[in-house]
Amino acid sequence: MRVLLVGSGGREHALAMALACSPNLTELFIAPGNPGTAQYGKNINIKVDNITDLVKFAQDNHIDLVIPGPELPLVKGLTDACEHAGILCAGPSQAAAQLEGSKSFTKMISDAARIPTAAWKEFSDSEQAVAYLKTQSFPIVIKADGLAAGKGVIIAYTFKEAEEAIETILQDNRFGEAGNKIVIEEFLTGEEISLFAFCDGEHAVLIGAAQDHKRIGDNDTGPNTGGMGAISPPPFFDHAAQEKALDITVRPMLREMVKRGIPFRGIIFAGLMITNDGPYLIEYNVRFGDPEAEVLLPRLETDLLDILYNLSQGKLKKSEIKFSDQAGICIVMAAKGYPGTPVVGGIIKNIDQAESIPHVKVFHAGTNYNAQQELCAAGGRVLCIAAFDKTLKQAQTTAYNAVNKINWKDGIWRTDIGNKALKQ
Repeated sequence: MRVLLVGSGGREHALAMALACSPNLTELFIAPGNPGTAQYGKNINIKVDNITDLVKFAQDNHIDLVIPGPELPLVKGLTDACEHAGILCAGPSQAAAQLEGSKSFTKMISDAARIPTAAWKEFSDSEQAVAYLKTQSFPIVIKADGLAAGKGVIIAYTFKEAEEAIETILQDNRFGEAGNKIVIEEFLTGEEISLFAFCDGEHAVLIGAAQDHKRIGDNDTGPNTGGMGAISPPPFFDHAAQEKALDITVRPMLREMVKRGIPFRGIIFAGLMITNDGPYLIEYNVRFGDPEAEVLLPRLETDLLDILYNLSQGKLKKSEIKFSDQAGICIVMAAKGYPGTPVVGGIIKNIDQAESIPHVKVFHAGTNYNAQQELCAAGGRVLCIAAFDKTLKQAQTTAYNAVNKINWKDGIWRTDIGNKALKQ
């Protein structure tokens, strides 16, 4: 098969690596890709949201399957455009991608399917939203309804903070169209988990669970980021608990989506809060997470291309899906200044030395080559160093040994990824 993978981050590097293992792969193209994905296929200079050019490239190059990495092309209708052109796409339709593209849509689906989720209300009028706040307890969660690049969720600990958040989103238009509506919901406490499954419209097959570390600093301090590291599986959330959570938070959603005539096909990422009353749904994402993909995909022991090809046709049951029981951990190396304005252009050396350590893989997220063909930082989250072993402790030690091999003066990283899980 000839395959077009869409995206340019660490998740797409992990996807490219897994796809390259398939005996059915003839040629892999990645749009736009990065220096890491170039190890496995040919990078193509097309942006992820340029749906017209992506589909034209797929047509001109006789692509058999398009695999979307990030959410933006899905919410913009890449799958529908591919379908119209007669090309298979391993992702949900634009209508089904509303599960990530609209917080209020997810809440409505959850209520209809009786999926446990935080109590909520939606607003487009700031005065009505503030009036509702006066009836609520704190902390409280305020979310921009649409896609806001992971920055549209504000936890307000006081009435004043909540009022400012509402004003920022609805009146100051901080998130553009994504903030035309907001969702205000109750604050849940517990352990946050990312649960993943392959879905073909009717069926969900467990991929696994991971725990992301969102804050920039050790001990979960500082601002939220796109993710500074992840572990998989979380030691307190075993296979049986993961399957049970699928039954509670994913399979009822699939049935409800079928009922509405918009079946969900693709990767579902259910963000869960494990409360004293069991798992509650925080949000859905309609693709692999990043950095979670980097600790999940290297543990896949069967053919990812075969799985995604069958999934795209509603035939997931034809695929064998098996993951190793190894523990995985990944450490994100970000650029100084992230998540604000990162320092770019710094030279990165010794990745090969890090990868010479057994069971280590370095994924490129925000890298590029400069005029002298030296590898350099070109984004906020730049590298993701993953390690796998029999135990989380062993994997953690290996991962940090690999991080310390890399020579990059502008790199910052957390030194405690996995510590909390190891103490439980």
